[in-house]
Amino acid sequence: MSAVLADFPVLTPVTDEDLVLAARAVRVHVPESWPHGLLCRSERVPYPCRLARWGRATLAAAGLTEEEMA
Repeated sequence: MSAVLADFPVLTPVTDEDLVLAARAVRVHVPESWPHGLLCRSERVPYPCRLARWGRATLAAAGLTEEEMA
């Protein structure tokens, strides 16, 4: 079961297609405040969700900083 819940792998080198998908994941899977805490706007699971983590990790692997991701 833990393999199912594990993060998606970040493949290196990062391709242009990976960058496009990662940027979209970071834009779509954003935190939203709920009475019981931050949830992913798209998936309604605790933020950061798997896709948000994968997107940020992929962009970081491509050399982008946190400021550039924002």
